[in-house]
Amino acid sequence: MSGQSNLFSDSPLNAPLADRLRPTSLENYVGQEHLLAPGKPLRQAIDTKRPFSLIFWGPPGTGKTTLARLIAQSSNAHFITISAVLAGVKDIRAAVDEARQYQAQGKPTILFVDEVHRFNKAQQDAFLPYVEDGTLTFIGATTENPSFELNNALLSRARVFVLKDLSESALDKLISRALTDEDLGLGKYHLYIAEESRKHLIDAADGDGRRLLNFLELASELALAKDDESPVIDDEVLEETLTQSLRRFDKGGEHFYDQISALHKSVRGSNPDGALYWFCRMIDGGCDPLYVARRVVRMASEDIGNADPRGLTLALNAWDVQERLGSPEGELAIAQAIIYLACAPKSNAVYMAYNNALRDVKNEPTYEVPMHIRNAPTKLMKELDYGTGYRYDHDEPDAFSAGQTYFPDEKGETQYYHPVDRGLEKKIADKLAWLKAKSEQFNKG
Repeated sequence: MSGQSNLFSDSPLNAPLADRLRPTSLENYVGQEHLLAPGKPLRQAIDTKRPFSLIFWGPPGTGKTTLARLIAQSSNAHFITISAVLAGVKDIRAAVDEARQYQAQGKPTILFVDEVHRFNKAQQDAFLPYVEDGTLTFIGATTENPSFELNNALLSRARVFVLKDLSESALDKLISRALTDEDLGLGKYHLYIAEESRKHLIDAADGDGRRLLNFLELASELALAKDDESPVIDDEVLEETLTQSLRRFDKGGEHFYDQISALHKSVRGSNPDGALYWFCRMIDGGCDPLYVARRVVRMASEDIGNADPRGLTLALNAWDVQERLGSPEGELAIAQAIIYLACAPKSNAVYMAYNNALRDVKNEPTYEVPMHIRNAPTKLMKELDYGTGYRYDHDEPDAFSAGQTYFPDEKGETQYYHPVDRGLEKKIADKLAWLKAKSEQFNKG
């Protein structure tokens, strides 16, 4: 934990470029116009110097920490920052004690908790009393969906603001500032970056301002190392700089669930190209192919079902190929299954039937099994009429015991499965209608 009374002292020149260029005022802040436009609640909190407890939710490198600092600066508040990765309840108590000291001097305190989603429930609850009694104002930052990662008590006391990826124009402004600032940036080196290379760098940042500045700083070092009179950041320099994947893929985080949702909905929407695109995005970002393979099996049952049962077989085969052969053969097999499922006739009839039957089982009494369909392996059970009246289907015409019932007597016959008029289920529907007609005819005598 570190308390900071001087929020914006000049960054040491040997600090990373992203830290040196951290904005000291809203005028230098780029992005998040939807939150900072005049009249918006967050802008009003900064302008009126009346902060309130809040949570910043957004991808990395979008300015969450900087905004927290700007709020503290505008309200002349003591600023304490802790990281939920390293801190525990002991650190929270120390922060509260520090806040009380400043409160006694008439100075407010803002406690900034980075990666607050990593706190467990007890840790999240630890500072709530001090938020309520005004000892401190809480600001949390998270890359995860607060609805899933933060408890309701904390959410009810803090307003959530969603930060977005930085736009291309915002990233372009960051590049310009870095290359022209002679005190804290790279201006004194008179670096030149070609327009095409500039666009390449922006694409590589993928909406992350910190990532952009880190790439730019490394690229500048490589350009300057060439010992030219006019150092240039070109595609050759950038290719050497960008040695890691250009795409952001937060395994288990919001980007993860957004992309698997896009893949699933593309398959359901019979769009093989969209499905293939999102699959490749996930693989390119480092997603475990076996996770996708498992989800593809789910898609086969949930969205195709008996309209084309071959879809489930193909999905299972793709999973098996991935486990047996690994990359890249496995990914190709998964892609084949995804495209097949996207093109297959769609039915959620099995999915809906299962959910509706499960709902009834959970909500209704535990009815007895009707006597005629109970098993009777012993003499005693036969004497108690277990199995009495059961008709063996294979001994009946068309191997079907017309009129025989299979639900508890108290519940009565119920239809859960409603085949759709597509694919194989169209034939299944015809068969079920034929069987139903035979039973009705039998019951009429």
